[in-house]
Amino acid sequence: MRYSTLGRTGVKVSRICLGTATFGVAPAPEEADRIVGAALEIGINFIDTADVYGNTPVFDRPGAPPAADREPAELILGRALRRRRDDVVIATKSSGPAGPGVNDRGLSRRHIIRQVEASLRRLGTDYIDLYYAHHPDPDTALEQTLGVYDDLIREGKIRYVGLSNHPAWQVTHALWIAEDRRHHAPVAAQVKYNLIDRAAERELVPACEHFGLSIVPYAPLHGGLLADLRVLERSIAGDQRFAGPGFPPQEIAIAREVDRLSREWGLEPYQASLAWLLSRPGVASAIVGAENTGELRANASAADIDLHVDQLSALTALTSAP
Repeated sequence: MRYSTLGRTGVKVSRICLGTATFGVAPAPEEADRIVGAALEIGINFIDTADVYGNTPVFDRPGAPPAADREPAELILGRALRRRRDDVVIATKSSGPAGPGVNDRGLSRRHIIRQVEASLRRLGTDYIDLYYAHHPDPDTALEQTLGVYDDLIREGKIRYVGLSNHPAWQVTHALWIAEDRRHHAPVAAQVKYNLIDRAAERELVPACEHFGLSIVPYAPLHGGLLADLRVLERSIAGDQRFAGPGFPPQEIAIAREVDRLSREWGLEPYQASLAWLLSRPGVASAIVGAENTGELRANASAADIDLHVDQLSALTALTSAP
């Protein structure tokens, strides 16, 4: 496993980050425990979760227990990391709906403090390494959000702050606020980014490069389409896992070409797709979910692959510049 520095923090994170969004659904809790163990064995020290992962209805699927009967992903992860907490860098996040109340969401001081305390309990830890604002909150001033993050850092409950799904202008605004008020500034930006969806390259990637933030992509295999074409045989694939429509024909055509090129080079499509993403400017680590240990080990192999310049160019040419 190779490692990158998270922003300018000096903290080293594995180039493959274990994602836990569907913990408790697929994989089931017992398999999730084995996946976490396998991740540590192969050198993955970066794990991503959130306060709304695992036991919210958006993750429902046939054959899985209903949301009300599932444990939160954070709780499953915390149990799996018992006695191994210091071996990992845990990233979690808040702002999504965490309950039925009108104040059970967002980035207000009230909600953030409550969710940090709940995450600490579920994870069985007294600190969170990286805490993201999961989504922008138009109803809360960014000054308030960054202020409470700064307080939580000074209290030792979180170590660093990141922004997830925020556009470049909001990332820049957050950095201005932090500098002006002498708050701890965000060190990472999490965003959907892969060979098919390169919208982040339009503004976010250049902004993060300029200001020294790490980019941590989620959906690096575009819901499995860039992993293996056999994903098309599944009853649940891509954003269907989150009640979405699935893959359009133009995306399937790109994936078929990725599959062809990869096999010409003696690689699996997931290896080529992840290696391409990890070669992009500013990308520190790619978040990869897995339903079993085999999938995890296979995807993790991409961290050790260096594509040649002509291979990178061939892959880049498959999709239009944003």
